[in-house]
Amino acid sequence: MSALVIGTAVIAAPAMAQSTTTTWDGPYVGVHGGYTFNESDRGETLVFDTNGDGNRDVVRTAAGVNAFGPGFCDGRANTGAASGGCEGDQDSITGGVKIGYDRQMGPVVFGVVADYTHGKLRNYVTGFSTTPASYTFTRTVRNQASLRARAGITSGDGLLYATGGLAYGRIQNRFTTSNTANAFNFDGDDDHAFGYVAGGGYEHKLTDAISVGLEYQYRNLKADDFDVNVARGSAAANNPFLIGGAGSTDMERLNGRFKTHGVNANVNFRF
Repeated sequence: MSALVIGTAVIAAPAMAQSTTTTWDGPYVGVHGGYTFNESDRGETLVFDTNGDGNRDVVRTAAGVNAFGPGFCDGRANTGAASGGCEGDQDSITGGVKIGYDRQMGPVVFGVVADYTHGKLRNYVTGFSTTPASYTFTRTVRNQASLRARAGITSGDGLLYATGGLAYGRIQNRFTTSNTANAFNFDGDDDHAFGYVAGGGYEHKLTDAISVGLEYQYRNLKADDFDVNVARGSAAANNPFLIGGAGSTDMERLNGRFKTHGVNANVNFRF
């Protein structure tokens, strides 16, 4: 965000030296497009409950070895073995629409804006077992919306502002594995995720009715838990997922946050 503030301040500097010549009062609609990328979730992992008591356990083989000794990665498995590595999270080109209202008092502008954004962001976490096998949890966000306040300083035809408020995302959970022996039971329905958005930008009027701008947004959404129950299937009775005491194992991705950074170009139409 600091880079955007510095950049927009440089762009806005000539305008700030002028006297105010336009007004920002009134409603507007707009379109935006840009690029959004996932924040790196280092150390993301999976957790397990092998005996049904609600606490975290280590999945162990019949010999007492940690069945997930090969470890975890913040991505999607390329193969069933840890040696195959992982593909990173999927960033996305995004675009959408907005509607807002501004009120100007001298050089200060206050407003409220609601937006809808569409893209295809995917966040992965994978665990690897000694079998070998991979277990990948995928979280996809295609549709997002926010309701934000914004406040800024205007001079001439430019407006430098900060913004923040409530954020919403429709999250799709999916699970894939190379393990063909156990049975995996999970609810893959979409979830509603809520959180907050914060950022800032610069907007410049081309005419009284049309303005263009650049905006940065940081979004932090809290996703619901996504659990997978690992049952027997065709696996042997001494399968690591079956011998913890409950006859099956609950597996869950640990990080419930979906964090993104986005930069958008905007065109607004005022009336």
